[in-house]
Amino acid sequence: MPQPLKNGEILRDRYRIREQIGQGGTGSIYLADDIRLEGRLCALKEVEHNQALPTQVFKQAREQFFREASVLARLDHPNLPKVSDFFSDGPRDYLVMDYVPGKDLRERMLQARRDKTFLSEKEVIRWAVQIADALNYLHQQEPSIIHRDIKPSNLKITPSGLIKLVDFGLVKILAPDEVTITIIQGQGTALYTPLEQYGGDDAHTEARADIFSFGATLYHLLTNEPPAEARKRFLDTRSLTRPRELNPAISIHVEKAILWAMSLHPDDRPKNVSEFRDALVGKHDSPERMDNMNRSSFDVPVFTLFPQEQIAGYIALGLFLVGLVTTLVR
Repeated sequence: MPQPLKNGEILRDRYRIREQIGQGGTGSIYLADDIRLEGRLCALKEVEHNQALPTQVFKQAREQFFREASVLARLDHPNLPKVSDFFSDGPRDYLVMDYVPGKDLRERMLQARRDKTFLSEKEVIRWAVQIADALNYLHQQEPSIIHRDIKPSNLKITPSGLIKLVDFGLVKILAPDEVTITIIQGQGTALYTPLEQYGGDDAHTEARADIFSFGATLYHLLTNEPPAEARKRFLDTRSLTRPRELNPAISIHVEKAILWAMSLHPDDRPKNVSEFRDALVGKHDSPERMDNMNRSSFDVPVFTLFPQEQIAGYIALGLFLVGLVTTLVR
């Protein structure tokens, strides 16, 4: 197990570690002082490569890290933390980002739950519009960038009320016709992860995976209850409770939009984030396919799925089980 960096340790003669502020599957996240720019705080995202990787694969993984980090460093959007630097130190790679102060939306939601109330729908939708703007920006890059880990704890609200979509730890740069190694490993958080993101196959992960996670995040924020996992819903389509059953104050059009985004099959979701945002704010009437999805998700018997969705689900579940058995055998 790699040892975490010590408080006061200096990396690259520039970044003095203050403390560890996060821990993920690939390494830690640290709060650090930028020695060259007095008063500037930054967040260091650490990527610890698997030491068992063959030399050539390790080299490819590091090359991909630098390619993807250079793409992230070019991003400039008010709802995204700025990536300012990236470098290697021994077997570890680091991504340097602006530190975002403030509480994350999970903390805000949990506080509302403790107070036996709900976050205001108006406020949540105001946040959602900002999140949609950031995701549109990412998805419209060339090549497209998929975040893959949208969840309440990765959404921070600054003291000025600005939402920041943080943690590029699972980001995937979609390069057409290119098979790459996923160097910043991870499958997202189960509560917010679509079926196609299981199994580690990036070929089927695209912008609509983020739309699913976005919808599941809004479900949690507005109901104080986590949504049923996609795998559980695949086995029993009735396992997902309607949001308005948990919080009757949710508008009907908001409930429909959220359930539309959380469709099990990507083809049944909004085609892009703008379409989802418009449905959330009631900008247009609900498309017929959204109304049909809402009915089918709750009224059909167990295992009664559309053939295309059933095939995709079985493949995703099979990949998950193979991965689980392989892990147990090791």
